[in-house]
Amino acid sequence: MWTADEIARLCYEHYGTRLPKKGKPEPNREWTLLAAVVKVQLVADRACGGSNRPTQVTKEVVSMGTGTKCIGQSKMRKSGDILNDSHAEVIARRSFQRYLHYQLHLAAALKEDSIFVPGTQRGLWKLRPDLLFVFFSSHTPCGDASIIPMLEFEDQPCCPVSRDWANNPSVEADGNLEAPENKKKCEDLGSPVTKKMRLEPGIPDGVGHHQSFGNQESGPIPPSISGSNLTTQELATVTGMAPSGAKVVDVYRTGAKCVPGEAGDSGKPGAAYHQVGLLRVKPGRGDRTCSMSCSDKLARWNVLGCQGALLMHLLEKPIYLSAVVIGRCPYSQEAMQRALTGRCQNVSALPKGFGVQEVKIQQSGLLFEHSRCAVQAKRADGPGRLVPCGAAISWSAVPEQPLDVTANGFPQGTTKKGIRCLQARSRISKVELFRSFQKLLSSISEDKWPDSLRTRQD
Repeated sequence: MWTADEIARLCYEHYGTRLPKKGKPEPNREWTLLAAVVKVQLVADRACGGSNRPTQVTKEVVSMGTGTKCIGQSKMRKSGDILNDSHAEVIARRSFQRYLHYQLHLAAALKEDSIFVPGTQRGLWKLRPDLLFVFFSSHTPCGDASIIPMLEFEDQPCCPVSRDWANNPSVEADGNLEAPENKKKCEDLGSPVTKKMRLEPGIPDGVGHHQSFGNQESGPIPPSISGSNLTTQELATVTGMAPSGAKVVDVYRTGAKCVPGEAGDSGKPGAAYHQVGLLRVKPGRGDRTCSMSCSDKLARWNVLGCQGALLMHLLEKPIYLSAVVIGRCPYSQEAMQRALTGRCQNVSALPKGFGVQEVKIQQSGLLFEHSRCAVQAKRADGPGRLVPCGAAISWSAVPEQPLDVTANGFPQGTTKKGIRCLQARSRISKVELFRSFQKLLSSISEDKWPDSLRTRQD
C-alpha cells in the first residue's frame, strides 16, 4: 500500500517546497527536527470482480511541524496563549488539529470534499472509511522510545540487539540520545571526537559512531536494532552480552527526568544507568519543564486519539494514527513498540470507542537534510558550534494562514510589550484552538448539536 521511504520522501519534499525559509535552520550552523501527518486514501476498483480491493493509494501531507525546544515551568501561562512544547511531533499534532477543525467546518457546511461523514448519532461525525493517517518523524521520539543499548564497538554503529534488551528494565536511553561520556566534552563540537565519522566497509554512507549533543537529537547514525529469538532467560545467562555476541557496555543517555512520584533512574555506571518504561518530562536549560516526552505523548495519542477533548464532542470515534514512520536515525523497533503500545496494554476502563491501538511502526532509510547528523556531515571542520534551531514552523492544510513560525512559544519577532496582543498568539496555541472550536460550533445550528453539548448548555 505504501512504504516508509515513500512517506519520508513525501514529507521531505513538502518541507523543501511548501515551508518558507523563515524558521528553517541557518545553513551549516543549525539543525532541527521534522514531523508530519500524512493522509492516505485508498481507492477501490469496484469493477474488479466486486472485490473492492484498493488498487490506488493517494498520499497527502495535511500537517507539518519543525522544532526542538520547549519552555520552562516559570514561563508557562494560564491564559493558554503560549506554546509550552515546540518539539516537532507536538507542533505537527497541533497543526493536525487545525486541519481537523477545518474539515469539520466543511462537513457542517455539507461539503463533499470533507474527510468526515455523518455518524449514526445526531450531531456526530466520523472519518470516511477510505482514509487513514500516518505519522512521520525524522527522529526517534524523545523519551522511552529512544532507549537503545550501546555496544562495545567504539568505531562501529550499534549492531542488532534482541527485543529482550529493549524490554529489560535495566537498560534505557532517550530522544536526546546522549552518549554516556562527559556531557560538556560531548558538546565541544571542535573536539576531534565529535568531528570524527569513521565509516566501516558495508555501512551506508552517513552512518557512523554516535555522539551526544543534548536537546532532542543525536549525532552520527547507527542502523536499526532488530529482534532475535532469544528469550529473556537465555539472555540472562549471558549478562551484559547482546545476541550478536557483542557486549552491551552502556546506553544512550537522556536529559529527560522522571516525573515526580515515579521510580527514578539508578544512575549506576554502564547499561544500568536508566530505567525503561517510565514517564518523563523533557529537559530544560536550568528551568525544569512540565512537558511530557514525545514518547509519552505518542503513547497517549495511541489510546485517546489525536483530535483532543474539544473535537471529541463532535466525533463519533477518536481519530487514531494507523502507522508511525521514523526517519533514518538511531532506532530500535522493539523500544518503539514498548514505548508506544507495550506499556499501555494494561490501560482499562476507557470510554466507549477508545482503546490501545496496534499502530504499525516502520523506519525509513532516508535522512532528513536538516537533521543534526546531516548538517554535521556537511559542515565537516567548519568553525563555530552546531546548535539546534530556535524557531518552530507549523503548517496545516487549511486555506487561511496555513503557516505559523514561532520562537520561545510566541510568533517569531514578538516583543515583550506585544505579548498581550492577539497577533502574539500562535494559531496552534490552546486559546486559538479553543476560539476555532467556538467558531465551528457557531456554524452549526443548535438543533443539530450532539446531545453532550445540548445537555451542557441546558
